[in-house]
Amino acid sequence: MEVTPFTFLNQEESLNFFSIYPEMQDFGMNDGTNNPLTGLKKRKKIEEEEEEEDKNGAEEELKKKIPFTDILTSLMLLEEEEKQEQELYFVQSQQQKEILEANYKKTSEVMSQYYSDFQESSTQLNNLEQSHGKRSRGAAFVAVASAVAAADSSSTSVAATAEVGAASAAAGPHRRLWVKERSKDWWDHYNSPNVSEDEFRKAFRMSKATFDMICEELDSAVTKKNTMLRDAIPVRQRVAVCIWRLATGEPLRLVSKRFGLGISTCHKLVLEVCLAIKTVLMEKYLHWPDELTLHGIKTEFESLSGIPNVSGSMYTTHVPIIAPKASVAAYFNKRHTERNQKTSYSITVQGVVDPKGLFTDICVGWPGSMPDDKVLENSALYKRGSSGQLKDVWVVGNKGHPLMDWVLVPFTHQNLTWTQHAFNEKIGDIQGVAKDAFARLKGRWSCLQKRTEVKLQDLPVVLGACCVLHNICTMRNDELDAELKYDLFDDEMVSENGVRSAGAVQARDHIAHNLLHHGLAGTGFH
Repeated sequence: MEVTPFTFLNQEESLNFFSIYPEMQDFGMNDGTNNPLTGLKKRKKIEEEEEEEDKNGAEEELKKKIPFTDILTSLMLLEEEEKQEQELYFVQSQQQKEILEANYKKTSEVMSQYYSDFQESSTQLNNLEQSHGKRSRGAAFVAVASAVAAADSSSTSVAATAEVGAASAAAGPHRRLWVKERSKDWWDHYNSPNVSEDEFRKAFRMSKATFDMICEELDSAVTKKNTMLRDAIPVRQRVAVCIWRLATGEPLRLVSKRFGLGISTCHKLVLEVCLAIKTVLMEKYLHWPDELTLHGIKTEFESLSGIPNVSGSMYTTHVPIIAPKASVAAYFNKRHTERNQKTSYSITVQGVVDPKGLFTDICVGWPGSMPDDKVLENSALYKRGSSGQLKDVWVVGNKGHPLMDWVLVPFTHQNLTWTQHAFNEKIGDIQGVAKDAFARLKGRWSCLQKRTEVKLQDLPVVLGACCVLHNICTMRNDELDAELKYDLFDDEMVSENGVRSAGAVQARDHIAHNLLHHGLAGTGFH
């Protein structure tokens, strides 16, 4: 067998060969060593590295899966905890509910027991009151019996005295009155029958007989019953507190000292008695005249002025008040502010009077900034006249009122004729009756001259009571002392719409013509 020699490749050929078969490098054929074992080791090493990489990849995938499992587990745990918390909350709520129900039941039982005890105590107290009078009478009877027995023997007297003591003890102790002791000497003096007529008239601006009549008229309206704790204030003292307050305008703290009563009690009495006067006496002593009375009024006014069919003289005055909390501008009185040189507020009192100065109609309480014609438009008198109830009669007003079919006012334009001057003079005579009535009203009831402590909403009742009392005193001829005369401040302002009826203009001209040509006009222009 012939062996052919192996041809070795040079370096360039070797490179070309391995470039064609690169996988042979894995076996160490091209590392320059030409050792197959070296190639196998490398191959094994590569496989181990690949296995390591596969193992690392599996671990990474496992690590990726683990967080997702943890999240699910956490969610399940949270859900379980929330469920447990809800169950615990429900149990606690039930326990609190049971506790509240138990407390409510216990409180209800206690209140029921307290109410039962209160009713029982009230019943016992009423029974004690009823039996107190009987026991007092029984004690008096025993005292009389003991006095009679004392005349017979001293031993009987001793026994009777013991019996009286036992009866008095059985009657029980007197209930202490929770009333502050105050001096009533001033009122006791004027309430005494020994006080002189002049002294009483000077204090209360009316006679004793008039005061007694008012007390009698108001008795049923102002009488109060005695209670267990105190005796009721007598009717005479109640009426006296009100009349003194109206007559003097004295502060309540001084009224309180005079009558031995509390300040709040005096204030309450003034309002209560004024309301009673308005409710009980106004309908009787202050109202529009009936036909028979109206005929006499027309006759008296015609004899005074020569103007026929005059049913009353109308005037509007102002009563000062403390600045109200609401609508201050409405109650601001410009004319009084200018006259007094200080800010003044007021409310109005419109009144119609007969020849004697008795009020036959009043309208009280409108703000002081309102002119006379607006006050008239808001009165019941205006509604009565507009509805035709004052047909064929005149209510004589001043230049602040409008000329209407039933309202007669003076001429207000310039350059008056002799006839018009004479007419205005006669209108002034009729107006003088109303002004004199208001002057006596404010002079007798001094509370109308200055700002009072009465609230604005209560003033109409107080002012109405003053007008009623004025009529009562006038009817009973209770003259006003000269030193109490009041100078009435003229609040007249010319009406913006002075003429509201053409027929009234002709009627006024006709009246003025008749006054002059029938010799009824005044002599001021001769």
